[in-house]
Amino acid sequence: MRALILVCLPRLALAALLLTTAAVTARAAEGDKVAGAAKAKICAACHGIRGISPTDIWPNLAGQKEGYLIKQIKAFQSGVRVDPTMAPMVNPLTEQDIRDIAAYYAGLE
Repeated sequence: MRALILVCLPRLALAALLLTTAAVTARAAEGDKVAGAAKAKICAACHGIRGISPTDIWPNLAGQKEGYLIKQIKAFQSGVRVDPTMAPMVNPLTEQDIRDIAAYYAGLE
């Protein structure tokens, strides 16, 4: 029995470490709404201060699903979606910037 415990303890410790690491990584991958509000200020010129566009030319972003916003920003970055106005806005964004901005707009109504 003692040998079994000695064999299992390192495996349990490794499993606990992996679970903790996964939880921390998941949190780091989430968007930060507060950071997103600061990063989205440049977006306000077209998409409105609170994500409601002042004109029909540009879409409203407030209340859009976070995953959808991430997908669309990445599509502009990769060139899958082409828009001469959006390209220079999204090209310098990091993965975390994208998540933060998407979290911000998804949290607005």
